[in-house]
Amino acid sequence: MARWIAFPILIALAAAAAWWAPARWTLLIWVPLLLLTLYDAIQTKHSLRRNYPLIARIRWLFEALRPFLYSYIVESPLEGRPFARTERDIVYQRAKGDLDAHPFGTELDVYSDEYEWMSHSIAPTHDHDRTQRVKVGSAQCSRPYDTALLNISAMSFGSLGANAIEALNLGAKLGNFYHDTGEGGFSPYHAKHGGDIVWELGSGYFGCRDADGRFDPERFRDRAQNDQVRMIEIKLSQGAKPGHGGVLPGPKVSAEIAATRGVPEGHDCISPAAHSAFATPIEMVEWAAKLRDMAGGKPVGIKLCVGQPHEIYAVMKAMIETGIRLDYIVVDGAEGGTGAAPIEFSNRVGMPLREGLIFVRNALVGCGLKEEIRLAASGKVHSGAGLATNCALGADWSNAARAFMFTLGCVQSLKCHTDKCPTGIATQDPGRQRGLVVEDKAERVRRFQAATVSALWDISCAMGLDNPWAIQPHHLHERLNSSRSDSIDRIYKFYDRGVLLGDPASVSSARYWAMARANSFRAAL
Repeated sequence: MARWIAFPILIALAAAAAWWAPARWTLLIWVPLLLLTLYDAIQTKHSLRRNYPLIARIRWLFEALRPFLYSYIVESPLEGRPFARTERDIVYQRAKGDLDAHPFGTELDVYSDEYEWMSHSIAPTHDHDRTQRVKVGSAQCSRPYDTALLNISAMSFGSLGANAIEALNLGAKLGNFYHDTGEGGFSPYHAKHGGDIVWELGSGYFGCRDADGRFDPERFRDRAQNDQVRMIEIKLSQGAKPGHGGVLPGPKVSAEIAATRGVPEGHDCISPAAHSAFATPIEMVEWAAKLRDMAGGKPVGIKLCVGQPHEIYAVMKAMIETGIRLDYIVVDGAEGGTGAAPIEFSNRVGMPLREGLIFVRNALVGCGLKEEIRLAASGKVHSGAGLATNCALGADWSNAARAFMFTLGCVQSLKCHTDKCPTGIATQDPGRQRGLVVEDKAERVRRFQAATVSALWDISCAMGLDNPWAIQPHHLHERLNSSRSDSIDRIYKFYDRGVLLGDPASVSSARYWAMARANSFRAAL
């Protein structure tokens, strides 16, 4: 009907405008709408717009507003994914220095599987040295690094804007913790404020690559010996899209990003799915040893989301066979990830953090390597309770990405991949970045990290322990159903020291140990 009445209305409005001045202003509003109505009625690509001209467009408006309306009006405190309202609130409150206490008891259903708990003690401890840190560096590392218990996980310049990178690094400087560069390279914005840096090397070798995209030792050596770079991290995979490469579209590759990554400006920036610097577990640990030498003896580790278990064992066998030791391993959970990823990878590929962390812990302990090689956890960490859980599962420290985005003002609008982040964090748009004031947000970054680590110490003291590293699997309890619960060590297997070397047939993952080879990532059949 609208398509037939559009013309008469246009004629009537035009006639009215000839003698009545206010109608001229009306035309400025109605004529474009009527023309849009007519266009919708005659176009052939969208059936809703053809059948309901103009009105069908309102549906798009509400689809665009839906995440905001749901977040602010509809969702309950325990709803909202990936992070629930209560999870976001605790980050916001601690970042702002507001009261983070919660009244009237827990809102969790303590008889459902959403509830797990730490065992407190009748005799809590107190007056510990809360400045204790984790020393990272095997005997083969001449310049070990003392890391904080919570640090900023990998987020690249390019994925995040300049102001966001600056604020994170200044916050790390103020709070004395480290800032992982992500695979996008060590940018001027990481360097501006002097906060400790962990330089992540992905398969694109950004910042240390040659014209063909292969690793360039000389470029690496020049940058790795910068005093601000404290550790080197080889990224094998990430939680959001393990086993998948990435592409930064050419239009987003600005002059600054091109200079930081060492790629041509305006061309697609491709991260291959696999590394070209090595092809076997032995080659990988040998390359790690070379990186350590070129970096002047700084710690070198790997980061990965656990996939095929035999590959973890292959790395262990490579270290045992060569005598070379990685300095640390960061386990990323499949639930993690700040960057955009194919939905199939986000939802169905990779091992969650809990299982992955336990598996790598068992591999290190079972091979007698845990005392030499530190273990870190990364994946949806936002609270002291989360840090305590990771400690119970074997982690020496934790890293967080999205929680630190919340400290910068992220509202979980899920626009990270569109370059239209409303808070100016995950965008290269100067106009949007303008809203993010570096000095103000850096202080929020510092406050959140300090309060969260303090909460971890509070929990360990309440448990009657001397420090967070004393938290063990038997301290953590999980529900099996509404009427049964048990400690984590009774639900998951935690291996004894050296069992994989002395009696591998006795462990539940014996078949994966038998499949693992030091000279290949492929399984022995």
